[in-house]
Amino acid sequence: MAKCPKCGRKLTILDWKPNCPKCGVNLVYYGMEERLMAEADAAEAEHARTQKRMDRLKASFIGSPLTIIRIVFSILPIAALLLPLADITFVGPFISERTSTIDLLKLIDFIPNLDFGGLFLMMGSNIAQIGAGFIGLFGSLAALLLSVVLVIVSLLMLTMSCGKLGNLRNITFNALAIISAVASPIIYHFVFAKNMMAAFEGFVKGASVQWGIYVYIALIAILLVINIVLAITGINVKYKQCFVGGIPAEEYFELVKKGTDTDTIHAMMAEALAQKAKDSDEAEEKSE
Repeated sequence: MAKCPKCGRKLTILDWKPNCPKCGVNLVYYGMEERLMAEADAAEAEHARTQKRMDRLKASFIGSPLTIIRIVFSILPIAALLLPLADITFVGPFISERTSTIDLLKLIDFIPNLDFGGLFLMMGSNIAQIGAGFIGLFGSLAALLLSVVLVIVSLLMLTMSCGKLGNLRNITFNALAIISAVASPIIYHFVFAKNMMAAFEGFVKGASVQWGIYVYIALIAILLVINIVLAITGINVKYKQCFVGGIPAEEYFELVKKGTDTDTIHAMMAEALAQKAKDSDEAEEKSE
């Protein structure tokens, strides 16, 4: 059963009027000023929190010349995948010698049309060199794709670079991307190429790693160095000063954390706003 918010009298179904039968307070509007002030405090506090997140986001991208350079080197590795990464040369009866170059565009066209059932069947071939060769192909592709995913995730995670784990996260993703990128050409050369040339001698004439993969690895390495330097030197985040009811947001959050009662906080707010109005009036008088 409802009670009067002021005197605590229990209200019955017969108490249909907007005023309490005992103390006469308006039940609808009682405490509305306090509720509005609480909502205003909550809105300003949330704005202060959001502003800090926006300040950290801004610093992550344009906090210093090095952070701007980092954005460039976060994108360049993906562009480097358009360069020749590897090639394979075929020759045979009624087939003129032909070399197929592998790059990002070829992979985008190749992977969706890849017969994975046939690939896994060849990986399990009774002929050891064929099985090993296709295992190498699968491993090389998987390592390269994992590296690309890590580079993309690292780019997206730049938005949280100024967070508590931002530096550790960036360095970890870059290091794992380099490891995967290095593993891909090694597997391609020593497992896929050698076994396929041995299994299809005279048909697969050659398979080699191309210079594009080295450019890709070098760019990620540069990005890793940049992130290490930023982790050591730090990024200066310029926070915009926010207020809650005239009190600096940091002071307000500290008061709330200490459990300061609402009336005390509001009294401090009123004093701060009054002082602010006084300072504004004095400034106008001086300008006149």
